[in-house]
Amino acid sequence: MKSFFSRIKNAWPDTLFGRLVLIWLLTFLIGHVLEIGASYTTVLNYQTTKSEYYLSKDIALLVPALEHAQPSERALWLQRMERQDYRYELGAGAAANTIQLTSTRAKEISAALSLALDSRYLISVTAPNTPKELMVLHLPLSDGTPLTIHLNKIALKMPWWGGAIFATQILFLIILTWYALRQAMRPLLRLAEASEALGSSLQCEPIIESGPSEVARAAVAFNAMQRRITEHLAERVHILASISHDLQTPITRMRLRADLLDNGVDNGALRDKLHGDLNAMQVLVEEGIAYARSAHSVNEVPCRVDIDALLDSLTCDYLDDGQQIGLQGKANRVITTRPHALRRIVSNLVDNALKFAEQVEISVMLHTPNLLNISVQDRGPGIPATELDAVLKPFYRLEASRNRSSGGTGLGLAIAQQLSIALGGTLSLSNRDGGGLQATISLPC
Repeated sequence: MKSFFSRIKNAWPDTLFGRLVLIWLLTFLIGHVLEIGASYTTVLNYQTTKSEYYLSKDIALLVPALEHAQPSERALWLQRMERQDYRYELGAGAAANTIQLTSTRAKEISAALSLALDSRYLISVTAPNTPKELMVLHLPLSDGTPLTIHLNKIALKMPWWGGAIFATQILFLIILTWYALRQAMRPLLRLAEASEALGSSLQCEPIIESGPSEVARAAVAFNAMQRRITEHLAERVHILASISHDLQTPITRMRLRADLLDNGVDNGALRDKLHGDLNAMQVLVEEGIAYARSAHSVNEVPCRVDIDALLDSLTCDYLDDGQQIGLQGKANRVITTRPHALRRIVSNLVDNALKFAEQVEISVMLHTPNLLNISVQDRGPGIPATELDAVLKPFYRLEASRNRSSGGTGLGLAIAQQLSIALGGTLSLSNRDGGGLQATISLPC
């Protein structure tokens, strides 16, 4: 029983459109089958009653005719009175089956024939001789000749045009159901697409507030939620930008005061420490602003980009800067994306890898015809498997080799993660065999 229900569950459509169509069609088919069954039963009962009525009338005419007819004329009478629902037979060999029937219908037919004939005729009912027969009735004539009545099963023939009408109904039902559900589901599809866009870039166009009242209310609520999210994120960026702007002045004053210190041994060391702290504060503020902007949205207009050319240009920039970086693979694909955001993602991953390894390698390949993978690989210390997801969170630093002493603010991977989501892709981290880390960006083509 469990396997039966599990098979039904597996065959159940995943989409709301498919489920509604299936439920609608099953309801129609079950109702139509029940209606056909009821009609068939009604017609069959009517045909049975009519057959029994005419049998009683025919027997009332046939038996007296056979009593007065010559033996040579009896066969002619039997042929004349034969019907589609029953036939007659004379002779002792007619009763091949002697099992008596005592069913309600057998008793009703026997009583009806007895009522149509003289009471001196004793009627018995036996089981059928062939599958086409319903029952066999026996009555002896006055000269002792047995008369056997083979009562056939009534078979109702369905006309061909009934099936054609049923098929036409199904066809029109499918067409009208598809059209009606398509009209009803279109606003929901728009809502789903807008939700995906909002989830990836936190920014999307307001959806049309039309359709059924429930869907229109959902659209109104979604647009209001989108406005609140946009306003909240814009306010966050404004606050961080204001903080960054306000911090510039005290940081600059502190640099000037550090420069005004005497050039003594102690003061020189103190000045270097102050400059190091001020530089760290400056980087932290700038990275915080960058993360806030990446979390808000990517305002860059998408355009068609040759991935191989973009990565080759990025690699050359690092080589010109004296970094050991390599590029493997070819995408041979032009995709629509935001090139500056993609460049920022790869740069963040490369910078993060260069902090822990002397040599970094970028590889690109088509994972599927519609999915592009860009990987940044290093041979550094790697990251514990339990920390691979956590390091993508903002301001998260490991206590081991990849910690604050290695530089950075803990925002590089978080910014890359946010920008990857904004581009409709994903960023995943994994440890390499033999040591090192691999960061993979998966982008739709």
